[in-house]
Amino acid sequence: MGLAAGRLNARLPNSYELVRLSRAGMYYFVDESGNTGLHLFDPDQPLLYYGVLGARANLDVIAEPLLRALRRELGVNRIHSNELGVAKLTTIAGRIEQFSKKNDLRFSVFTVNKKDHAIISYFDQVFAAGLNDAVAWNHYWTPLRYPLLFKVAHLFDDDIAKAAWKARLEKNPARCATMLQNVHRQLLANINRLPDARSREIIDGAIRWADAHPDAISYGVGNYDTSLQISPNLVGFQPVLQGIGREATAMGQKVHRVTVDRQTEFNKAQAELADIYQKLRGHKSSLGPGMPEFNYSMLPEIPPEYKPGDESAGLELVDVTLWTAKRMREGKPVSSELESLFRRQARRGHTDEVSLAGLDERWRHLAYLPPSGPNNPVSPEIQAAIAEMERKRRAAVASLG
Repeated sequence: MGLAAGRLNARLPNSYELVRLSRAGMYYFVDESGNTGLHLFDPDQPLLYYGVLGARANLDVIAEPLLRALRRELGVNRIHSNELGVAKLTTIAGRIEQFSKKNDLRFSVFTVNKKDHAIISYFDQVFAAGLNDAVAWNHYWTPLRYPLLFKVAHLFDDDIAKAAWKARLEKNPARCATMLQNVHRQLLANINRLPDARSREIIDGAIRWADAHPDAISYGVGNYDTSLQISPNLVGFQPVLQGIGREATAMGQKVHRVTVDRQTEFNKAQAELADIYQKLRGHKSSLGPGMPEFNYSMLPEIPPEYKPGDESAGLELVDVTLWTAKRMREGKPVSSELESLFRRQARRGHTDEVSLAGLDERWRHLAYLPPSGPNNPVSPEIQAAIAEMERKRRAAVASLG
């Protein structure tokens, strides 16, 4: 009887915790890979990855017995995929997959192409209507911004992208202006890469206006904390929080906890972003006509918690799947067991990517929209507004002499 009672007592806490925590909502565990901070041009790490593992119960509680057994079997204090490698992870992949199936774990992955981020960051500062008078409102605050972005990106090579990012991180305004002017000389030297005169006219005027008004463009960062706000780590963390909110909302669940792997450099900036998002709850936003809208009410109500990876079973689990996903993306070998684990968790997750290719895929349909004409008329009011925006743009360029 004593032995039977001992076994019963050993099982009850885990069952009780699972039932209790399942009522509370969704738990998410967030890990990252490919982090090079503000250094965007490491050829071995072109992408920053965020992996997100969601569950209806707290994995730090319900997964700990499994993880404890697996650690003991592997002879490690923590399951760290990069140290264990394919062979050792393969021996435990099946049991993690079974656990994932039983508990409906959902894995999502978010990536940032670092070189593309440098170019997009340049575009969003220099070609922002409202900062640059030579960029018409409709060229930036409508879907027209994407064809314009792709054409500007076509003028860049790796060296120009590096120079633009270095200038973006410059704290001294005078030095930044000089560095940006050098970037612009190189971009204008490539302007004839663009086949149409209209694109050359718009981009040439915007670049020359930015050169003449560096204070209005304010291209550099004021301090180190500001530089973190434009890092790929923070840019990539935005779709992480948005994706968590969308998934939980679609499931009719509240987000009970978001646990993020603790690392010293970016956690403070991530927490500040989450705080801003919490204050925006109840609001909706749109960049402009035809642009995506976002409902901030879907975002998590609670701030992220930051834990070391060796203190969280959930972070250990997401580390395995993210490591596998990264290897698959890079074309590196993984075992069939690890691939099966990834597909089990990812089949109900989602992906998002900050990259020029990702934006092209999302907005490619613009190239096939019918032009205005008798069968697709534009109202006189809109025609007049567009004409006025073009007049102001031309006047700004003409003022340069």
